[in-house]
Amino acid sequence: MTTSDGVSLRATPAVRLRARSSLLLMVTTTFGIVAFAWPLMIHQHAGQNTAHSADAPYIFVALIPLLLAIVMAELSEGSIDAKAVALLGILAACFAALRVPSPGINGFEPEWFLLILSARVFGRGFGFVLGAVAFFASALITGGVGPWLPFQMLAAAWVGFGAGCLPPMRGWPERVMMAGYGVVAALVYGLLTNFWFWPFVGSTTTYSYLPGAGTLENLHRFVLFDLTTSLGFDLTRAATCAVMVLVLGRPVLAALRRASRRAVFEPQIEFIGKHS
Repeated sequence: MTTSDGVSLRATPAVRLRARSSLLLMVTTTFGIVAFAWPLMIHQHAGQNTAHSADAPYIFVALIPLLLAIVMAELSEGSIDAKAVALLGILAACFAALRVPSPGINGFEPEWFLLILSARVFGRGFGFVLGAVAFFASALITGGVGPWLPFQMLAAAWVGFGAGCLPPMRGWPERVMMAGYGVVAALVYGLLTNFWFWPFVGSTTTYSYLPGAGTLENLHRFVLFDLTTSLGFDLTRAATCAVMVLVLGRPVLAALRRASRRAVFEPQIEFIGKHS
């Protein structure tokens, strides 16, 4: 579009990652990887119920300021405003409400489709924070607070971030792509939520972490552990997410995009060209 004096105008999306937000997301992701992986560096064994019981509170305490810093960075850079923060809270509450009827029972978890579609519309930074905040809110409501919570928050945040990174597409192909991503994300989430305690289950079986063994050997053990303990659960989660995206994706995406246009997420106008 061009103005009467020959200056070009270009609409750019308001929801995008800028330098400070990107740096904070990198820091938070690195922190999450270290939080998941540090047990592999030591020779520690404990029961599943006590895994990370000592360090999980510190991980949670460190994670909350990082999430707040991401939100503050996006506020200061103009990527979001108070309306977007309010929308973040509303979507987190909806996620928690969807989790109340069946908090992980047999893998039926209808809440994941909302996280994926929201991140698709509002962007990867928004999706990252929404995943973590939504899981925290749902844990408070369902009584799921424990040493596993910060790891679930990180895993959900990465799911939201990934949904926001998917390529542009509209219509039925978009929903098929989102459904496929939902299947992959559900399986990856299951892997991560197994991995947080797997190094602590001891070395009494062929599926347990073996200190001192090679990376490929332990990777093989972990894959067998995941397949034999939670694959059915993860497949149910994946199928639920995919079906809900295909069935409800069109109206939910339309509603979210309508909200984005009416709130903060209007395209911003950039002036391109020489000014006198």
